[in-house]
Amino acid sequence: MSTEQTFIAIKPDGVQRGLVGPIVSRFEQRGFKLAAIKLVTPPRELLEKHYADLAEKPFFPGLVTYMLSGPICAMVWEGRDAVKTGRTLLGATNPLASAPGTIRGDYAIDVGRNVCHGSDSVENAQKEIALWFKEGEVVSYKHSQFDWIYEKA
Repeated sequence: MSTEQTFIAIKPDGVQRGLVGPIVSRFEQRGFKLAAIKLVTPPRELLEKHYADLAEKPFFPGLVTYMLSGPICAMVWEGRDAVKTGRTLLGATNPLASAPGTIRGDYAIDVGRNVCHGSDSVENAQKEIALWFKEGEVVSYKHSQFDWIYEKA
């Protein structure tokens, strides 16, 4: 069985609203393993690198300013299809298009305050994890519930 890692960040609106615990719980209840977590106020340069693909969009300066407005909870989650399933747990980027039961569907209304970021591909997850976490900050261990979550192949 191959596992993968994904990068999930609880944005300043989610941290300020006290949603870190409920969001972490959603990933834990799904069966994913937390491999790294930290509360950070990232520098502008990190955010500009993270959102480089959006640099030409008219909303880019406001996005960076917003992401600088408060702490961010940066996390690495691990498990089977972690990227795809993580995006499903988050819901659509626009919360109004997110189904009830998803994080954005339950906790957000505006696209500019959509509570979380989630990697959109395995490749981007690897880049984002390397950008947000230094070597040694992502922990490798066997989840004690592993055998109860995954069938043996």
